[in-house]
Amino acid sequence: MKTLANSPRVLVVEDDAALSEVVCTFLGDEGYACVPAFSGTEALLLAERAGEKDRPFDLVILDLMLPGVPGEELIGRLRAVGVAAPVIVTSARSAVTDRVSLLRLGASDYLVKPFDLDELLARVEVQLRGRDERAPEAFPHGSGTLRFGRWELDPAARTFFVDGAALRLTRTEFDILAALMREPSRVFTKQALFELVRNEEALTEERTISTHISNLRVKLRPSGTDVYLQTVWGIGFKLQM
Repeated sequence: MKTLANSPRVLVVEDDAALSEVVCTFLGDEGYACVPAFSGTEALLLAERAGEKDRPFDLVILDLMLPGVPGEELIGRLRAVGVAAPVIVTSARSAVTDRVSLLRLGASDYLVKPFDLDELLARVEVQLRGRDERAPEAFPHGSGTLRFGRWELDPAARTFFVDGAALRLTRTEFDILAALMREPSRVFTKQALFELVRNEEALTEERTISTHISNLRVKLRPSGTDVYLQTVWGIGFKLQM
């Protein structure tokens, strides 16, 4: 059992009070420090205060149908106030288009309601294992700044610039670019990229990597550097100027 002081802080954004209590109690018994929010507005307020009086949140579990600020909008607003924690969306909407849309907005995972609590716990563990174990190993604090063409990426500060202008990226988008920029001559398969940025077997649909690449191209297109991200048909992706 983790001690409270070291427990990962989880923001549980769910307007169903009964479900919120079940999730918070279950994860609390597993050693997580859960903070409930019952509206998008309350979640945003808690996120903005985090870091001032409390430790920042390590994970967000987010329902979509919320009073105040809806879940889809809340993802972007959380990123805008500096919340880089992974976001696990929970929703009764199960269409592939919904899942893809949420990934493009910055969600890290998507769990369809009703869900099994053990599955939720497994997904929480995967996301936090990525924070606690894989990220420092993949991008150590001693890593130097990476440059490719007009790009500049600092793994330690987790910042990315195009022509000196900062570009906001999700955690997964940043990790994908960092992996590609560390080995710019390498052709990465989708599976290799998935395993590298998540450090787990690529059991999820490989098209999630394609979704993140597509989202990166949209963000890079105004600078004209989206062409650096080249698709190697039938294999994966590489960098090329």
